[in-house]
Amino acid sequence: MAAAKIPSRMAETPMMRAVQVSVRSGPLELVRRPIPQPSSGEVRVKVSACGVCHSDNSAISGHFPGQIYPIIPGHEIIGAIDAVGPNVTGWAIGERVGAGWFAGYCGTCDRCKRGDFMTCLNREIHGVTRDGGYAEYVICSANALARVPDDLSDIAAAPMLCAGVTVYNALARSCAPPGGRVAILGIGGLGHLAVQFAVKFGYHVVAIARGATKAEKSAQLGAHRYIDSTTEDVAGVLKSLGGVHAIIATVTDAPSISRVIDGLTIDGRLVVVGVPGAPIEIYAHQILYGRTITGSAGGTAIESEDAMKCAARSGVSPIVETFSIDDASQAFARTMEGRANLRVVLTP
Repeated sequence: MAAAKIPSRMAETPMMRAVQVSVRSGPLELVRRPIPQPSSGEVRVKVSACGVCHSDNSAISGHFPGQIYPIIPGHEIIGAIDAVGPNVTGWAIGERVGAGWFAGYCGTCDRCKRGDFMTCLNREIHGVTRDGGYAEYVICSANALARVPDDLSDIAAAPMLCAGVTVYNALARSCAPPGGRVAILGIGGLGHLAVQFAVKFGYHVVAIARGATKAEKSAQLGAHRYIDSTTEDVAGVLKSLGGVHAIIATVTDAPSISRVIDGLTIDGRLVVVGVPGAPIEIYAHQILYGRTITGSAGGTAIESEDAMKCAARSGVSPIVETFSIDDASQAFARTMEGRANLRVVLTP
């Protein structure tokens, strides 16, 4: 009688550490998952840094259409390509890349046909419709990748994929003239980058925040004037300067935004990048003669490249506190409670 064959031991599935949310509004859980494989049009990125953003909370809470669970949050991703799927051109293993909130577009809907990829009707979002960067590896669509300048560190680059490109685009769309006056409302995670970019763009920059505690920091960032909104009439001060050509509103307090509109020049533009939970109050007479109120959110991969290149060349740099991926819950809590430095970055 022939001896029974002993089955060979199957190779163990390679695993990675990741932080996931299993259910809507659930806790951040450090887990082990199989290392994912890229499909057609995708690459795998070995994560070296991932920023923690306030928007991660909205994704975790299930506020966005298409939200899936379990989900790995994180949309300020920096790393290197370590695997390339089929039908990917222009990218190679070892290239240093970034991926942000914008996680890819379909290329076939009406918005894409008009070249407006950010409003793609089938767009994907890291940490919402596909896994994000709170992990050792992440799968990214090739059309969502941005090249990272060699002279920008991983830690400095990560916040540029959301916070940085958001304020960079807001300034670019503000229509403020060269050498014009620009006010930054809110000097936090977004605002401290907006001040730096605005200074490098050549604007006369007015920083606005609550209390006197951020006056010195605003000056160090390059702001030419600081307004304490708790003790000064913000719109009145802005008018005394001749009005500002643009206001970039990074705060989430609707009344604070409403109160600054009169500080714009008659043809000035308010660009809202913070997301208040209440309506912004506007009177018809405030906009009848040419003032514009608009919004700006994130950016495409090429716009993220632009923001990172500008930061690298001009010295714009986020103020960052770093945490290990093992301490993701602590890092997220510090971000949401406002106890961290201005940006928080996880490192695997």
